[in-house]
Amino acid sequence: MPDIAPRTRTAFPPPPLVAAALTVAGLVLLVSGATTPQLVTPAKAALALLGLGLLLAGASRLGKLWAGPGFDVVFWSGAAWLLLLGLAIVCLPWLPLAEDRDVASTVAAPVFATQTFTGEHPLGTNAFGLDLLARSLYGARSSLLISLSAVALGTVVGGAIGMVAGYFRNGVDRVVGIATNALLAVPPLILLIALATVLQPHLGNVAFSLSLLTVPGMVRLARATTMAHANREFVVAARAMGATRSRVLLRELLPNVLLPLLSLAVVMISVLIVAEASLSFLGLGIQPPAPTWGNMIAEGEDRVFEEHPHIVLVPGAFLFLTVFAFNIVGEKARGRWDSRSVKL
Repeated sequence: MPDIAPRTRTAFPPPPLVAAALTVAGLVLLVSGATTPQLVTPAKAALALLGLGLLLAGASRLGKLWAGPGFDVVFWSGAAWLLLLGLAIVCLPWLPLAEDRDVASTVAAPVFATQTFTGEHPLGTNAFGLDLLARSLYGARSSLLISLSAVALGTVVGGAIGMVAGYFRNGVDRVVGIATNALLAVPPLILLIALATVLQPHLGNVAFSLSLLTVPGMVRLARATTMAHANREFVVAARAMGATRSRVLLRELLPNVLLPLLSLAVVMISVLIVAEASLSFLGLGIQPPAPTWGNMIAEGEDRVFEEHPHIVLVPGAFLFLTVFAFNIVGEKARGRWDSRSVKL
């Protein structure tokens, strides 16, 4: 037999080393792009985006090696951002932040200072010398407090109305359907502007106005889920045993309606964050000097953005990351808990 020469095998590094190398390289490029003052802004952005891509690729490989092929790096990144932002908001009184709203105390502070990621103003300052990191975090607290309050109110009211309509049907269902369609017929921005001109622009009134945007969706979801479970075996058995209507609604139907409502509520938080920012940008929400992401972005008007883009980019980045994270987490929860979702 002719001798068969052994094949030479190319030595590849093991997958954990490749994943770790991608993660480290991405982290180095991300930090370099963010902290190198010699680079122009487009080069900084390109280097930071490249580093972010490598970091996510490496983290995805490491996660799949550790948790299996079902690991979703985008979901866990969004959850980590929300956790980090929540911890920062809770710890705001104890964080060593510069002034965020008192312009009298920032007379000697530099105005329109750019990001250094170190020192007293890591994300820069605005036209009054107020610290953008402090304003972004306090703005996050206002935006999240308003959005969470509005979603909680809309979920309770809309869920209760939807369950009653889905359980009793007939005339009650028709009245609720007409009222829901009438509320949906009004453009959301027009409705918010109309309410903002009547109500005082403080946290409670803004939250109440935004809650009206969540009620129709909650009513429809609660109604559909209630109708889907109203004739199930456990509900029929409860009726046969003499359970009252209120007991059937609270003890039998509510647990089945609650999870889909909560999954939709997480998605609606991101919608209301954008709506609140839009109102503040138009000057109809929380008024300066109290910071919100919307009125911070509005400070970039009149060519300020062209000369000092970080005035808009810093709150815009906080807004984008938070809305993106809530969308990712909410869609994941909705795909798992909403019975109407189609799992591919």
